[in-house]
Amino acid sequence: MPDVSVNGNMQQSEVAATRSGITALEEAFNGVLKSRQDVENTRNNLASGYKGSDGSAFQQLVSSWEGQCDVVLGNLKSMIETLNHTLAVHQQQQGSTKDEINQAYSQSASVFDTLAG
Repeated sequence: MPDVSVNGNMQQSEVAATRSGITALEEAFNGVLKSRQDVENTRNNLASGYKGSDGSAFQQLVSSWEGQCDVVLGNLKSMIETLNHTLAVHQQQQGSTKDEINQAYSQSASVFDTLAG
């Protein structure tokens, strides 16, 4: 997770790094998903040829692998969601800061206009 400064705002370079991390995790997720689909296709193609104990062992191997694959996919999804949440929080903070600046500017302009008469 990127470093966050004391006031909770991310630096621009941290935002870019977080977005790059999200992209890399999404690519990894898609790669694992494609591999899982390839294994499923292989299982379906070989299922009719594997009989008896060989077929049973093969099915168990593929099922075990798919279970592990599901764990990896779940972890990748969780990391992607966490980084997306981090960016969303940053954008909300950035919007609030901009609103505060605009409000302060309006107040200062009003004060100046009053003093200028």
